Amino acid sequence: MYFILAFGVMSVAFIIERYFALYRNTKEASADFRANLLNHISRGDFSGAANFAKSSNAAIGKIAMTGCELRATGAGDEEVQARMDEALTKAIHQADKRTGFLAMFGNVATLLGLLGTISGMIGSFAAVASANPADRATMLSSGISEAMNCTAFGLIVAIPALVAYAIYQNKTDRFVSTLTSMTTEIFNDLLFLSDTDSKMPRFTGKSTNAATSATMN
Repeated sequence: MYFILAFGVMSVAFIIERYFALYRNTKEASADFRANLLNHISRGDFSGAANFAKSSNAAIGKIAMTGCELRATGAGDEEVQARMDEALTKAIHQADKRTGFLAMFGNVATLLGLLGTISGMIGSFAAVASANPADRATMLSSGISEAMNCTAFGLIVAIPALVAYAIYQNKTDRFVSTLTSMTTEIFNDLLFLSDTDSKMPRFTGKSTNAATSATMN
């Protein structure tokens, strides 16, 4: 039961740490974040877009800032995508780096409770076998009670840990899905809006005169 208690203390610590990490320290972008960022990008003001993204406390702000800063220095599409993917991976890892421990703690606590029950039952029957007949019933009931307490203690530790894991994992999945979607949208904005001018056909005065001459002939 001391081993179960140790896992119980660690479970409580991780539950508290994950709560602050996912619900207090992880900020979501405002509803008009992309619209404001798009306003800078559409005008070619990538430095202003980077400064605006930097001012946001949301995780998407750091990713958008990375892409805008690279675009401001004339970086290519592949470099922008690679660096934004790196920033996205770091944000996902930060959100999900300790949540899986709660599932492990819950499963181990359950198994330790079962192990304690089995070892307690084995000890009880071994003690009863060599005890006086008058004391066997008392010793057996006492041993079984102690073994069942071990199982109950393991479940008391395991259930909150597994419930917290399910809640936090759902929160992490929604956060990762939203963050990935917004990263893709911002990269597409940087890709298409910043390349619009370069993809437009350009006509010089020389080619225009040549076409006019050919028409006259």
